[in-house]
Amino acid sequence: MTLRACLRVTRETFALDLDLTIEPGEVVALLGPNGAGKTTALRALAGLLASDSTIRLGESTWDGLPTELRPIGVVFQDHLLFATMTALDNVAFGLRARGRGKAEANARAAHWLAKVGLADHAGAKPRTLSGGQAQRVALARALATDPALLLLDEPLAALDASTRLRVRAELGRHLRDYPGHTLLVTHDPLDAMVLADRLVILEHGRVVQQGSPRAVVRQPRTDYVAHLVGLNFYRGTAHNTEIHLDEGGTLTVAEPATGPVHVVFPPSAVSLYPEKPVGSPRNTWQATVAGIEQHAHTMRIELDGTPAVLADITTATVADLRLHPGDTLWASVKATEIHTYPR
Repeated sequence: MTLRACLRVTRETFALDLDLTIEPGEVVALLGPNGAGKTTALRALAGLLASDSTIRLGESTWDGLPTELRPIGVVFQDHLLFATMTALDNVAFGLRARGRGKAEANARAAHWLAKVGLADHAGAKPRTLSGGQAQRVALARALATDPALLLLDEPLAALDASTRLRVRAELGRHLRDYPGHTLLVTHDPLDAMVLADRLVILEHGRVVQQGSPRAVVRQPRTDYVAHLVGLNFYRGTAHNTEIHLDEGGTLTVAEPATGPVHVVFPPSAVSLYPEKPVGSPRNTWQATVAGIEQHAHTMRIELDGTPAVLADITTATVADLRLHPGDTLWASVKATEIHTYPR
């Protein structure tokens, strides 16, 4: 059964207006900048705030239901485990709250702890668990009640980088086995790309783009989405193979187009030269170094120019060019590296 939610929340100067569907077994990731409405949406689904929302699962409706009567499981960023309870008691808590007897609740809690690889930690208190272990206890607690909807609120944000990599893979395996509906709220594009079947991008309480991770990466629709997926992004008007950019500058592309378009290319497609390159590639312009920072295994160079552009180059290239903020360079991009699509 499809979960259909029309989430309407108004608070002072902010309004959330989100229509959301989630299919059985589907993981939907909700992304957006701070203040976009991600957490508000999650809290509305959970019944944790007053709203004019309508939520339906098949023929049943959750309108007006208090949180404890909604068939949901929630994993919070900081896990929110009960400090005085063991891991087993934490997992059993939701079951006991829903009327299961102690023996039945404990047996099911033990089953779920074993399923997340923590059978040997059933008697451990939260303070003795690592961040990754606490996250798995929280996940087991959420899934033990067989929820129709699983809400994940930045579930990996509190983990260090090495733990995050491992726990992300484990979480992905559990989500693939989960037959219900999953909403993942996250700031991390990698979490979303790896774990989600579909991305929904919120800005200012409204959906600005949604689709499969592949579709969103290939054709971002806003500056935020382009930054999220790491692309240079412009708006312009196409006249055959020439694109006049809205903010100044002209780019030549390989595939002809007409009318308003979005223009994208990766920072790795940008080449930098201390002098104008011989042969004068069609997309070559002067730019000034505005910033230099480590980015994964490369150096990301921010350049002011017409247009402004991000370039990813090796550390060795930075050393060879002796780059410093304020230096003037020539930037170049091959026409075949630039992609356009209608606005």
